Amino acid sequence: MNKFIIVLLFLGSPVLSFGDARLFSSDQENMRTLSFNDTDELTLLTDLIWQNIQREAGSLRKEVLELALKGYQQMQEQGLLKEGKPLTVIDFDLPSTQKRLWVIDMRSQKLQHTSLVSHGKNSGLIKAEKFSNTPESHMSSLGFYLTGETYVGKHGASLRLDGLEKGINDMARSRAIVIHAADYAEPTFLKNYGRLGRSLGCPALPTENYEEILALIKEKSCLFIHADEASYKKQSVFVSQG
Repeated sequence: MNKFIIVLLFLGSPVLSFGDARLFSSDQENMRTLSFNDTDELTLLTDLIWQNIQREAGSLRKEVLELALKGYQQMQEQGLLKEGKPLTVIDFDLPSTQKRLWVIDMRSQKLQHTSLVSHGKNSGLIKAEKFSNTPESHMSSLGFYLTGETYVGKHGASLRLDGLEKGINDMARSRAIVIHAADYAEPTFLKNYGRLGRSLGCPALPTENYEEILALIKEKSCLFIHADEASYKKQSVFVSQG
């Protein structure tokens, strides 16, 4: 993993550079550097990205972003992600009435997209409260995914997903869990019914900008689907808390 470095400045006002997670001063003669362990690097990276996106991020919580970045870093360490691949976060703690999907450009560390997103019909009505990796469960699955290839199916352009967590989401491809657009994920559906419609387990998006999102995140980028579920945090190889 690339080590992130903080530069402590003695003079002048710092300028944040999010491209390589450092603080810089024009007066380079008056600074020294300290290296950090993995936990400190994660905290620093989270702080830097959060500072850059929080005004536009709406309901995204910093602690969810930190979990997403923790898994993202581990995926990089394992050689699953190329440098600069985007990070997509979905937070199913939030109801379907709110935008709960975010796409972060990890090169610029800026927010590129936010969106409504539907959950599986057997996961809950307004909020996703139950999750499954089982075929035909019609539930959403939590955890970390690698995005795959795009194809054109019954919902138009769609993006295949490969779950990376055994027993949690590793059946995603065989379950045909993909990102696609759907009329029940449209803002008009939300306005008419007070919630989004639900899928058979897929994260379904409104049609506006969805093809742009698919083009950005396809071909082995990181997707993290979050919910504050103790069993997931205990089992996950990426965010295990015991």
